[in-house]
Amino acid sequence: MIDEKGTSENPQENNSELDNEKENVESTSENQVQDSASEQKVEPEVAQEQAESSASEQLEATTSEPKQEEAKDEAPSEDNETKNSDDTTEEEQDDNDDNEELPDYSEFNKEQLVEAIKEISKSDNFKKADRIINELKPVFDEIYEAEKKEALDKFLADGGEEGDFAMKHDELNERFEANYQLYRDRRKKHYKELEHQKDDNLKTKLEILDRLRDLVDGEETITGLNVIKEIQKEWKSVGPVPGNQSKTLWANYNALLDRYYDQRSILFELKELDRKKNLEAKKELCVKAEELAQSEDVPYAIKYLNDLHEEYKHIGPVPKEEQEPLWQRFKAASDAIYEKRKEFVKNLKEIQTENLEKKEQIIEKLKPFLDFDSDRIKEWNTKTKEILAIQKEWEATGQVPKEDAKEINKNFWGNFKQFFANKHEFFKRLDSMREENLKKKQEFVEKAKELCDSTEWNKTADQLKGLQRQWKEVGPVPEKFRESIYKEFKAACDKFFENKRAGSKDAQKEFEENLKAKEDIIAQINGLEPGDLDQLEAYEQAYGKIGFVPKEAIQKVKEDFSKAIQDFIDKSEDVLSDEQKEKVKLMAQLTKIMAGPNSDRKLNQKENSLRKKIGDLQNDIVTWKNNMEFFASSKTADKLKKEFEEKIEDAEKEISLLKKQLRIVRSID
Repeated sequence: MIDEKGTSENPQENNSELDNEKENVESTSENQVQDSASEQKVEPEVAQEQAESSASEQLEATTSEPKQEEAKDEAPSEDNETKNSDDTTEEEQDDNDDNEELPDYSEFNKEQLVEAIKEISKSDNFKKADRIINELKPVFDEIYEAEKKEALDKFLADGGEEGDFAMKHDELNERFEANYQLYRDRRKKHYKELEHQKDDNLKTKLEILDRLRDLVDGEETITGLNVIKEIQKEWKSVGPVPGNQSKTLWANYNALLDRYYDQRSILFELKELDRKKNLEAKKELCVKAEELAQSEDVPYAIKYLNDLHEEYKHIGPVPKEEQEPLWQRFKAASDAIYEKRKEFVKNLKEIQTENLEKKEQIIEKLKPFLDFDSDRIKEWNTKTKEILAIQKEWEATGQVPKEDAKEINKNFWGNFKQFFANKHEFFKRLDSMREENLKKKQEFVEKAKELCDSTEWNKTADQLKGLQRQWKEVGPVPEKFRESIYKEFKAACDKFFENKRAGSKDAQKEFEENLKAKEDIIAQINGLEPGDLDQLEAYEQAYGKIGFVPKEAIQKVKEDFSKAIQDFIDKSEDVLSDEQKEKVKLMAQLTKIMAGPNSDRKLNQKENSLRKKIGDLQNDIVTWKNNMEFFASSKTADKLKKEFEEKIEDAEKEISLLKKQLRIVRSID
């Protein structure tokens, strides 16, 4: 099926279109410039230039492909030194692009591939971009085909007919296809503009040739040399022209320049001075090339050497007696660098072979993880740390031979992801356990509701307290029900105890005794020595165990208790550690809550708030750890991993502090 953008729903059908576009664009240039080319004049000197073209071509081969050993001993002519500026060293640049190491896209997940093609869709380096597209698109296609097969299988399993099946793109598919289409459009436009620009450059250079011809054939003036120099600058600034016109243009251009210098002997000394300046400039390039030959950074040396060759070619002629020795010096330095490149490539293969053996050993380390199983989160977390350490070892191991990369990466990441698939199944089972806990607590809620209207005060109170103990023994429930189920249970219990407070005839006497007991504890707190935190906690625990007091005394006794705690904090400020101070401050906060109205509800809210924060942080840790499992090997990924590890460490510290606070709140409540 073909979508509205003209692309196939099957990404594989789009693979060859980039190459076809470039061929179509490049094929138009020759026809477009035939009329212009037919109007060119051929200078008399061109015949001589063309007779020497074989030597020029040999220099071109040496400049753009210094690797060819048969060109080492050939000497360039002066015309070679003013070689066609349009004959750019594209082959050298292509060689650099081909040698540039690309990421292993087989390790990328679908979202990373989308981000990668989004990045490359904006690139102006279309040669490099083509290489990247050719690497990452098959990986995306493979993922797409796997998703399509899975969707088709599900469609057939649900009773559908294969002929009715249509694969729907999800957001990532749409983004990938959109960026892919954007790149194709930009690439096509680029090559069309490039060919149009070459045609424009051809017209510009033909105009320059006409002006130069008029100047050469015109009356000689002392200012003619300055004009020639300006024309030379202008010529050099014009970009490339269609390849079939390049040599003729340069032959005419050089012939006119030679005529100019030959016809104007008055300017000969200036010409020689210019050649001497060119000699000094080329000597400087020789020194730079010789320095590069000593560099150990071979890829950098190759790249910079290409720039030196381009500059050498455009500097211009030197004195004839210096031409050959100077070129041989520059060529010798270049050959030394290319010899280093051969050795570098040879050693790189050996290193990659060693890395292959190391990665095969690492894969063996993963195999025991495939059979691991446990019903404890702690053990799964321990194994997760171990396998992540193996992942770091894998990522620290360098590249392997390209022909082995896909298979060995598939083996490693297949085993790696299988472990986390097993871990995911464990957490699914854990969720099932939480559902069971929810059912148990719902039963406790129903029992509490049945008992909340009972007037058998002591018996029912014991039953409800027993339910409360059982409630605490049951494990966690799903997060979305944690607060609501607890509120429902507590409301039923509170209803009974409020009724018990109001309806018990004997309660008043007990309340009076409770009031006296609380006042005694308050007095003992007021008499504590500064910093006696253990005794303070003992008094608080005893205070919390004392039952209700007369209604009219509730507020006052709470205020007195709160004030006693605050006084203790004030006089103990200088003797407590930082951790103790934090603990006491929390106690002070809780006592203020107790002294205010609706203290039970506020304490419950405080407890629920702490529980929720702990749960949120635990969920965040699990999410961060899962995210870290799918990072690829790169500097950016390593930086992100470090940030996530710091987040996890901070979250674990905060959880520890919150748990301490929760224990204090529960002891008071």
